[in-house]
Amino acid sequence: MAASKLEQLAGMVEQNPGNVLARYGLAMEYATQGAHAEAVENFRALMAASPNYVAAYYQAGRVFQKMGDVAQARAVLEQGVEASIRAGDSHARGEMEALLAELR
Repeated sequence: MAASKLEQLAGMVEQNPGNVLARYGLAMEYATQGAHAEAVENFRALMAASPNYVAAYYQAGRVFQKMGDVAQARAVLEQGVEASIRAGDSHARGEMEALLAELR
């Protein structure tokens, strides 16, 4: 039987925890499946290892929003705005600011 997408991504992260694309994919797959705690755990690991990986902040904010944790969503999105400024990513900054405005 073929391994699921989740199993494949988890295996990739296990073999190389520093693989940011695999870690992001794993976090997104957990989020898609509604495994919010696991998604947040992987987004946090990604943000710690690669603080300018701005997509992680946006997606983590959305997961916290789905969980009903507005305070955590705001906190991570505010960090993401700072990361997007450092990275020079105005598009990501705009998306995070828009989501922040929804949360207020």
